[in-house]
Amino acid sequence: MIKISPSVLASDFSALGAEAARMEKCGADYLHLDVMDGRFVPNITFGAPVIKSIRNKTNLIFDVHLMIDEPLKYIEDFAKAGADLITFHIESSSPADETVNKIIDCGCKAGISIKPKTPAEEVFDYLDSLEMVLVMTVEPGFGGQSFMPETMEKVKTLRAEIKRRGLSVDIQVDGGINEKTVEIAAAAGANVLVAGSAVFGAADGTKAIADLRALAEKAYN
Repeated sequence: MIKISPSVLASDFSALGAEAARMEKCGADYLHLDVMDGRFVPNITFGAPVIKSIRNKTNLIFDVHLMIDEPLKYIEDFAKAGADLITFHIESSSPADETVNKIIDCGCKAGISIKPKTPAEEVFDYLDSLEMVLVMTVEPGFGGQSFMPETMEKVKTLRAEIKRRGLSVDIQVDGGINEKTVEIAAAAGANVLVAGSAVFGAADGTKAIADLRALAEKAYN
């Protein structure tokens, strides 16, 4: 099933609650919330208090992407703030197994993300416990970057392994997703698509999401 997760990095931060509600009305499946600490990535966004402040503005699944150095320390905070799905980076300093278990213990679904240069095989040991694997199609830290097509080989590798093991793990891609790249990502095996400016910057958000979904569904196999 194809799912569209608009990234709030491209939203109007002065009206974040209204933007979240608008995405629900436009037909989004998730709301992608990028948390950056200025250490793991060279940028700072927001933390659990901001997520908590908009939780009552929408019923969308909160897809929280932790681009932080020590995610294990903060899992409980984000779970209490209203996260539904928490994804952390395998490259962070927290032990992956402990972090996955903590997310699940806090009542959330767990995801692991990998940077463009990290092999897909790094997450194989954790697939049985995951809801999703996020393959970054740009270097994490800033929105508006160009899609890196070479990362699609990792998506293909992951999808093949998931199928081989009979699992139902989603594969999410994040970075440079638009009407030109969404088909490439879906054809490789990605079914959760993060789009920033392609949705928030569109004149008609409903049409933008519908168009992305239709293109992805046509290409996904």
